[in-house]
Amino acid sequence: MSHPSTVGAALELGRRALIPLSDTPNLDTQLLLSEVLGCTRAWVLAHTEAKLNKAQTQTFVNMVSRCQNGEALPYVLGWWEFYGRRFWLTPDVLIPRPETELLIEGAMQFLIQYPERKMVADVGTGCGGVAVTLAAEVPNIWVTATDLSFSALRIAQSNAQEHFVASRVQLIQADLLEPVAGPFDLICANLPYIPTEVLQGLAVATREPCMALDGGADGMVIIRRLLAWLPDLLERNGRALFEIGTGQGDTALAASQDVLPTSNVEVRKDLAGRDRLLVIDRME
Repeated sequence: MSHPSTVGAALELGRRALIPLSDTPNLDTQLLLSEVLGCTRAWVLAHTEAKLNKAQTQTFVNMVSRCQNGEALPYVLGWWEFYGRRFWLTPDVLIPRPETELLIEGAMQFLIQYPERKMVADVGTGCGGVAVTLAAEVPNIWVTATDLSFSALRIAQSNAQEHFVASRVQLIQADLLEPVAGPFDLICANLPYIPTEVLQGLAVATREPCMALDGGADGMVIIRRLLAWLPDLLERNGRALFEIGTGQGDTALAASQDVLPTSNVEVRKDLAGRDRLLVIDRME
């Protein structure tokens, strides 16, 4: 790969290199170059004649090469944006995705409607996107965030500190909520929900941690485990939110009604019209 000497040349090199790999090669290249230069995308686009020094050029070329070799852009950058905030990332955690914002909206709706409900659990926190976002958006809540991966919890801790909510986000290495005492007013869970056989055919399986993706034979194995604990962990008149996969709505509804038959249960769809969020409002 050639070594560009100006911002404009770098933008063109990156665009050409990433066209076969990305639907947004221009944007991706701008983000990479902005990261290298420590400036905004607007500055990059307005200063195409600016010179790059050797260190900047080499760093940029290395980052583009990592993308060409199959590494996900957010891991190359070391961060990704979620709900208007930047979250630090490593390959130890899933990349936060826009569809998870539907879970945030369901949680915010509940917390705003019932400001006296303050005890929140985030199960399978990963980089801490849900836990940190809720703590930052609603300053009077306390969040217990769990994950099996200690490496993921270290990233979540960094993000909680970055967004000044570490004092209200308790991070615990746990299998779901097994060692954690409830009950909670709100339980949020973005657990693995891709069926094992389906996952094996997806590129994401080679790029992101499979432990955070593999939901077992039908994608619902781990979700069912947490559902079974809700009678003991979810406060009366509390809410539980589970991100689910395409086509899992009916199965998720039936499973939740089995464990909490008197609850109000619904499945909300994402902007593409796909099953995305299981909402359980406990009424007893």
